[in-house]
Amino acid sequence: MADVLGIKNRDTALLNFKRILPVVDSVPAMEKPNIVLVICESFSAYKSSMWGNPLNTTPYFNELCKQGAFFKNCFSPAYGTARGIWAIITGIPDVTEFKTASRNPNLVDQHTILNDLKDYEKFYFLGGSASWANIRGVLKDNIKGLHLYEQQDYSSPKIDVWGISDKNLFLESNKVLKKQEKPFFAIIQTADNHRPYTIPKEDRPHIKMRSFPKDTLDKYGFWTNEELNAYAYMDYTYKIFMEAAAKEKYFNNTIFVFVGDHGIRGIAGDMMPKVWTNQSLTLQHVPMLFYAPGKIQPQVIERKVSQVDIMPTIAGLINKPVINSTMGRNIFALPPSSDSDYISNHAFVLDFDRRLIGLVGGKYYYEYSLQTKGEGFYPLTHNNPLLPDEPTEKERSLFRQLTLGYYETARYLLFHNKKTSH
Repeated sequence: MADVLGIKNRDTALLNFKRILPVVDSVPAMEKPNIVLVICESFSAYKSSMWGNPLNTTPYFNELCKQGAFFKNCFSPAYGTARGIWAIITGIPDVTEFKTASRNPNLVDQHTILNDLKDYEKFYFLGGSASWANIRGVLKDNIKGLHLYEQQDYSSPKIDVWGISDKNLFLESNKVLKKQEKPFFAIIQTADNHRPYTIPKEDRPHIKMRSFPKDTLDKYGFWTNEELNAYAYMDYTYKIFMEAAAKEKYFNNTIFVFVGDHGIRGIAGDMMPKVWTNQSLTLQHVPMLFYAPGKIQPQVIERKVSQVDIMPTIAGLINKPVINSTMGRNIFALPPSSDSDYISNHAFVLDFDRRLIGLVGGKYYYEYSLQTKGEGFYPLTHNNPLLPDEPTEKERSLFRQLTLGYYETARYLLFHNKKTSH
């Protein structure tokens, strides 16, 4: 794993994973840019316009992706919001099989790159309460000086169990951010693209509410019309936020990052190769966008990447040399990749319902059963059976080593990534 993670000064006695992250010369320098990281509830790739879903659920975000660095193959390591937030904040896949790492008192103490950004004010906004899955403990215990905003801190009304609407969450966040005079790192966690899929009455005239028969919904990956319309509402809230932010002075010196917290298991139909449906890659495949007009070149990036790469990549973009002690990479600093490159072109995934771990790498998906020790390879780019010599024995061995290496390294790091003194 040392080669994969770019660890040059290896400490085999202490198993120390610390290394200095490289910065990126190709991104025009910004003067201590602000960061706004939006963690998008249930933003599943195959249900979205960016992958050509004929129901065109996210037209605004699709256009936004054409103006930034859009990663077509980003994966959350595991399913679930708590696991997604954990991977993003710590850079470690949550490989705990029972409940989540955030709920384990022995694991709560974690180092995060966020604390190395000492010149930044840190904010976390969510529309409801942080009192679930011990997320409050993870955030407050590990992010020094964090300003945590919850439902009671806003003037907007509660609409359902998740608190205020996402539209109002974005507008309330913008009210706070526009007043800041120091550089800030703000995380906004959305919730409305989740049952009960509440769309406020005042916003419904702005949404093209649609209703399709069940066979149409099934064909294009949706369970209900309520879910479909929730996607349209999600897209609308992004539009409202970006239009509001564009009017503020902080906008031109801000990097906006959008990423799904996880995907949704379902039938991807003809929109994706069959492995997405049959092996449930729909669970982990999410959009990821880095957006900073005039600063980050518009591009579509096919490389396989992970939520654990987000914090190291942000640190690299703001030209901040930081200590990385976990598993993420600065993905803009990686060498060009191809489908035959598995060392830098991969993402580790888990499916705890089926007790599987796997690797999405190059042109193959590899999965390994923690229960039976069985394994399988599947093509990522077509639906034809693999030939007898696909992949080669060398490739099979590499996939096996990488997958088990990621799993065991994550298990180790969950207990050995204690934060340093503030």
